[in-house]
Amino acid sequence: MTVEKKPGRPAVKLIALAALAGILAGAAAVYVMESRSGNGGATVAGGGQCPMAGDKAATLAPFFTGQVAAMMAADDPRPLPQLAFNGPDGQPRAIADFAGKTLLVNLWATWCVPCREEMPALNALQKELGSDRFEVVAINIDTGTDEKPKAFLDETGVHDLGYYRDSSMGVFNALKKEGLAFGLPVTLLMDDKGCLVAAMNGPAAWDSEDAKALIRAAVPATPGS
Repeated sequence: MTVEKKPGRPAVKLIALAALAGILAGAAAVYVMESRSGNGGATVAGGGQCPMAGDKAATLAPFFTGQVAAMMAADDPRPLPQLAFNGPDGQPRAIADFAGKTLLVNLWATWCVPCREEMPALNALQKELGSDRFEVVAINIDTGTDEKPKAFLDETGVHDLGYYRDSSMGVFNALKKEGLAFGLPVTLLMDDKGCLVAAMNGPAAWDSEDAKALIRAAVPATPGS
């Protein structure tokens, strides 16, 4: 189905969904999947590995508002080293490979209607704010081949996001075991040291001023600060 929507501008439907997600922050998303295989056993206690991430989350709390009100600070800021997926070149990647970058990690699938709505907005966010210090890492978890997700990205003009992929749904399973994923879409905000800062279940208007203000606040003025 051809999607007749200009990339980069949030649809009214998406804004309404984001507002509802803010009201229901912390509740399960509508599009829930059954657990399959891959990426299992990824529960990692934060301990002393992310001593600054809690302070970062507290600093960002005032920015969890409006179109991104459903974002919730992590109760246990921690690394998620076992999130495994493939990069644009088809080679295995992990969160550790993005050291030095603040990340907005998003899981999506072509059959998830809210995911389809927010992908152009994520693309616009990456186009405007993406840099050597920030990246939107949108991971597609469709099972099967690359045909459907790539066709969808072409139809909607989503060309600024890297093509990250996990056809085993293992990334979702790992986040489910961590208590972070209840359905799709699910989005994680991770600092430049690979520590989880905040998470959201449900869609958001990622090209909104609220979202851009959050990301600008999340990215350190200087690397490592």
